[in-house]
Amino acid sequence: MTTTTSTTTSATTGTSATTTATRNAAAVVTAAAAIPVTGGAAGAAEVPAARRATAGRAGASTGSTSATARAGATGPTAAPATAPGAGIRAEASGSSAVTGDSPVTPPRTPDPTPGIPSATGSTPTGPAATASPHDPCTHGFLPERPPVRSMIGTWTRLDAMARAAAVAPDRAAAVALVERAHRAGELSALRQRVSRLSLRNAEAAAMRIAVIAVSCGWCGLDPQAPAAREVADEAFLDLWAAVAHRIDHDQFVALPTLALHNWVPERKPRRHIPIDQLARTEVLVPIVRWAPEGQPLSRLDRLMLAATRLEAHGIWLFRLAETLAGRSPDDSSTPTALRRLVRVQHALRAQLLAEATDLTAAPATPQQRAVLGALAEQGALEPPVLQAAEAVLGIGGRRMGEGRRQLLRRHLPAQHRAWLSAMDRHCAPVRTLAHRGGPDAAVYREAQESLIALRRTYTALVQAAARPTTAPLTAAA
Repeated sequence: MTTTTSTTTSATTGTSATTTATRNAAAVVTAAAAIPVTGGAAGAAEVPAARRATAGRAGASTGSTSATARAGATGPTAAPATAPGAGIRAEASGSSAVTGDSPVTPPRTPDPTPGIPSATGSTPTGPAATASPHDPCTHGFLPERPPVRSMIGTWTRLDAMARAAAVAPDRAAAVALVERAHRAGELSALRQRVSRLSLRNAEAAAMRIAVIAVSCGWCGLDPQAPAAREVADEAFLDLWAAVAHRIDHDQFVALPTLALHNWVPERKPRRHIPIDQLARTEVLVPIVRWAPEGQPLSRLDRLMLAATRLEAHGIWLFRLAETLAGRSPDDSSTPTALRRLVRVQHALRAQLLAEATDLTAAPATPQQRAVLGALAEQGALEPPVLQAAEAVLGIGGRRMGEGRRQLLRRHLPAQHRAWLSAMDRHCAPVRTLAHRGGPDAAVYREAQESLIALRRTYTALVQAAARPTTAPLTAAA
């Protein structure tokens, strides 16, 4: 009995020693993982202001899943910067928008990653758990991930309906497709399944509904207005309203939805490549073509592609806008950022001129011109990147008035409208340069003139798509 007790005691002692050693080893690993990547609080402040968003993107790619490691880190690991687009020099990026001896705006603390426990151990719930907060410095107003190529289940009927409506010879043929789906009960079946859609799939459904709506000539309707039921199919309006409620965006039938959510890379991208870099460097193909399969892309397709490319190259403009926000006009970094803004806008204009060559050579049909005319009449062809530039430089507010500017912004999601409103307020000190003299004011006026030239070039591109001409768009447009 004494021997057995001693053996048991020894085993217990050995087990305790092993457990203690294991805990000590785990503590060492945890302490090593908790070392701040940015070098402590001072290191976090050294991250350039315009790289805040790229620093926030890399948190999801780190291998550690320990709550202790996340609690010990002072900030997320910085992701590698993407290369500028064609014609945009590397110095035009937001990270270099401030000179080395100029003050640097402290980076904002990113919100916890949706669905991942925070440092306190709690898991975010509610809307934040399903959608990450939007930061235009990350990818502008492009969707966070490439759009859904093909829907599944019952939603394949919406896919087929959108593709058929886009190539319909006229509005009557498109309306007939919707009425046929109504009689078959397909629209009511889709309406009952809207609440089950994820936000990404709901945005994909919204793009297809927008294609159908503009093909039928219903782009200016409010799906919940009683007068709309006298014009459009009632079951389609119910589906339209349900999807609008699901994505929390009523006026989504416009270029941001039709273009930015309709073009995807031809080949499957690697997960770590940002969406703006994909749109700049990869070959893009449309999910819903306005031209029949097997035929060249139409002018309407080319215009939507040009708008998507414009947003991808315009990411540098968003980052410079964040740099200028809150700056004093007397700050030494302000004219530097404005000069880089001028170069970015010149590069965006060159991008549009390059797209014009392919656009003018593309075919067009009367139905496609009617679609473009209806969208232009509703003010639904405004590229978000131009609205961002006007929010910084204040051109849109003076030229068209506050009411007209908000009318154009209604086609953007709520978080994008909020960002533009914030730029209106935060860039107000920089806009006081318009009433001054000197070299800094001259740089500001040059930025305004380059934006005006950029808008005129885009307007000429839209006119070339709507009214085909044999003469190509020139640099003087």
